[in-house]
Amino acid sequence: MKQITASIITIGDELLIGQTIDTNSAFIAQELNKIGVWVKRRVAVGDNESDIWQALDDEGKNADIIIITGGLGPTADDITKPLLCKYFGGKLILNHEVLAHVTYLFEKVYRRPGPLLEANKKQAEVPDVCTVLHNARGTAPGMMFHKDGKVFFSLPGVPHEMKGLILNEIMPVIKNQFKMPAVLHRTAFTVGAGETMLAEMLKEFEPALPASIKLAYLPSYGMVKLRLTTIAVTNEAGEKEIEPYFEKLQELVMEYLVTNKDEGLENVVGDILKQKAKTMCTAESCTGGYIAHRITSVPGSSAYFLGSIISYANSVKENLLHVSPHTLSIKGAVSRETVTEMVAGALYKLKTDYALAVSGIMGPGGGSEEKPVGTVWIAAGNKEKTETTRLNLRFDRNRNIEMTATYALNFLRKFILNNP
Repeated sequence: MKQITASIITIGDELLIGQTIDTNSAFIAQELNKIGVWVKRRVAVGDNESDIWQALDDEGKNADIIIITGGLGPTADDITKPLLCKYFGGKLILNHEVLAHVTYLFEKVYRRPGPLLEANKKQAEVPDVCTVLHNARGTAPGMMFHKDGKVFFSLPGVPHEMKGLILNEIMPVIKNQFKMPAVLHRTAFTVGAGETMLAEMLKEFEPALPASIKLAYLPSYGMVKLRLTTIAVTNEAGEKEIEPYFEKLQELVMEYLVTNKDEGLENVVGDILKQKAKTMCTAESCTGGYIAHRITSVPGSSAYFLGSIISYANSVKENLLHVSPHTLSIKGAVSRETVTEMVAGALYKLKTDYALAVSGIMGPGGGSEEKPVGTVWIAAGNKEKTETTRLNLRFDRNRNIEMTATYALNFLRKFILNNP
């Protein structure tokens, strides 16, 4: 079966100068991968006609499907739509269905006073050689073109609108027009071992994999995902081939394995708490609520997460968490004793089954010879006991916060499993 390929072109000067992070390409690639389309290339170009034209030429030669995002707005620097008109040999015409939708949004949803501006009406102009794709979330419609046996999709760059078009319009079209092989991934999520250590553990496993199965190391803050991938004619055939190797992979890294699903630690901790019908809270100093943010990013987390006390200042540690002034004076805010008392205070205040506390020095300043930047104390506990651990991180402030959150969530995960 022929492998169906795709290229993604993102348009906008803001992408090239780093003013805007390109999250669109990642989302599109993930969705294409789910249905068996292989993304060959991702290209970013500025708001320049010749560069966009060249990208369309190049990617049209390289892939079966070309997805373009950006440049469809109502301002002068949004040049994608008229360029696509010229590229595909058409002319702009007013689409009355799109105009009705734009009018509805401004009058009934946005409730903007006054008549519709000409710039907004122009959003309803589309090339007469395209198929219009309904954008239920915004004013700029998606467009589909065909050229030399290839299919081109043009989407607005606003992530919320782009996602709606990908999921509701483009995925059904691709599934209908192309016959794709099955792409299967199996992911082992590990914490506590770096790439090099894991590679050493897998030094005999990896060379023994068949050519049809690939192993990828995907490191992030404090964790590494090990992903096996295979391409097969059907899902059933792919599963039959990949599962024995995935089982072996998990056995080899069991000491550091967190889950065999492609999900975050916040999901894993939440699943454990739901299974046990238990609750938790956090008491955060150096992470400033970031751990609570990660936990509450999971839908349904209200079933087990009751709240957080952000005790950034020592006065809050004393007044809300009842950390002893003597402890803070003698041992310091970043100490085993302080996080132990933070856990006790959080359990008392928020009446949960488990509590997680962190206090540290994220940098760039604030460190000392005894407690350099990157020193972090973590505590996890329940009414019966509290356990602590110390981190010695060495990164910049943002990465120190990310890694503290990851290690803290994993520390809590292990504590809950060992102290039901």
